Amino acid sequence: MKHKFYGTGLPGIDLAELTGSLFVIEGGDGAGRSTQIKMLRESLERSGYPVSEVGLKRSDLVGKELNEAMRGHVLCPTTLALFYLTDFADQLENVIIPALRAGFIVLADRYIFTMLARHVVRGVDKDWLTSACGVALMPQLSFYLDVKPKTLAGRSFRKSGSLDFWESGMDIQRSGDMYQCFTSYQAQLSKEFKKLMKPYQIISVPGEADPTHTHQEIRARVHKMLAGKKPVKAASLAK
Repeated sequence: MKHKFYGTGLPGIDLAELTGSLFVIEGGDGAGRSTQIKMLRESLERSGYPVSEVGLKRSDLVGKELNEAMRGHVLCPTTLALFYLTDFADQLENVIIPALRAGFIVLADRYIFTMLARHVVRGVDKDWLTSACGVALMPQLSFYLDVKPKTLAGRSFRKSGSLDFWESGMDIQRSGDMYQCFTSYQAQLSKEFKKLMKPYQIISVPGEADPTHTHQEIRARVHKMLAGKKPVKAASLAK
């Protein structure tokens, strides 16, 4: 599958040079994305593929600043969206594209789909968001771990003993307790994700099942996509 941008993309990029593949795992907080990324990475590396990982708020340019700004709980929806878009664009230019050019398999723990769902729920203009996300490359495969909001809440409690302010939508839902806000907000996100599945060809997989069974489905689809693509000795990312 040849690489394509969703929109105008980044200038000066020769897509024919991108010999690697991009796979995305999406899902709510507590859906099991990290587990699936870890299992898929191990499977790919055992098969000889070099793997690189990316995720939201990991940009060298603004990742730290975005995390710090979110601790204040005062970012307006548009500012939050711009922060995330900057974080993504920096990783796209400086991590994702160089890795694909070097022949790596890139695994993304969340992608533009999370940004589209989150910020639409927060009232940011959908057409503007879609246009801004046009810089993104189309993944070879994108998966959404489908998990009920109440299950997500339970997993988050067991993991950290609390619920996250932003993952609960507390910046836009200021009535009710955090649990109610979390389940309501996650339900809204799930609804938005379902709207994105057809146009962005996102595959829904059961996130409430045994993680091993979920991994087997994801692994089978990924390895089928890579069939005939022999692992290559990756070029240096320093290029």
